[in-house]
Amino acid sequence: MRIRSVNVGRAVDAEWAGRLKRTAIDKRPVAGRVSVGGNGLAGDERADVTHHGHPDQAVYAYAREDYDWWESQLGRELRDGLFGENLTTVGVDVTGALLGERWRVGTAVLEVTGPRTPCAVFRNWMGEPGWVKRFTEAGRPGAYFRVIETGELGAGDEIEVLERPWPSVTIGEAFAAYHGDKELMRRVLAVPGLGEKWDRIAARVLGS
Repeated sequence: MRIRSVNVGRAVDAEWAGRLKRTAIDKRPVAGRVSVGGNGLAGDERADVTHHGHPDQAVYAYAREDYDWWESQLGRELRDGLFGENLTTVGVDVTGALLGERWRVGTAVLEVTGPRTPCAVFRNWMGEPGWVKRFTEAGRPGAYFRVIETGELGAGDEIEVLERPWPSVTIGEAFAAYHGDKELMRRVLAVPGLGEKWDRIAARVLGS
C-alpha cells in the first residue's frame, strides 16, 4: 500500500465552476516532499471554502484501481489528480476504509472522515453525460481525511494503517448512508468522534 502520486492545485477562475465561478479541482502531481499542515497540503488551494474548507476535508484520497475501473467505463485515460484528489493510492481499498481509520503516510497521520460527494463543479469538469448519477451509482467515492499529526509525505511513501476502529462503517457504507440508507445512517451515528456535519446529514436522511 503506497502513495502513487501527490497532487495539488491552485484556484482559478472558470465560468463553468458553479455560482462561485472559481475552482481548484485541477490537481497536478508534484515531485519531492510535501508538507502536511492542519488544513491540508502545502501549495494546495480551495476556491469554495464554504463547502470544501473544513478541516475534516483537509486531504482527499482516490485509488488508482478505481481510476482503472473508470477508464474501462468511460473509454478514456484518466490521469492521477483528475478527480481533484491530493493522494492517488495503490494497493489500498479506499472504499473499504473505515470512518475513524488512521493512516501514517510519511511522517503525517491522517484520519478518515467521510466520502466525497459529487457536485456540479465536478460534473462540469468531467464533461461526462449524467456524471453525478454515474459517480454516485458506482459507489467509488474516495475518502476525505483530517490531519491528526502534521508532517510531510511524497510519492512512493508506504501507507501504514495504524488503527481500524470498531464500531464503524466503511466509506462505501457511509456514502450509501449519505444518499438515503437509513439503517446505515444509524450505524454512522454510532461511530464515536464524528463531526457535526454528520448530525446535519442524519437529520436530512432520518427526518429528525
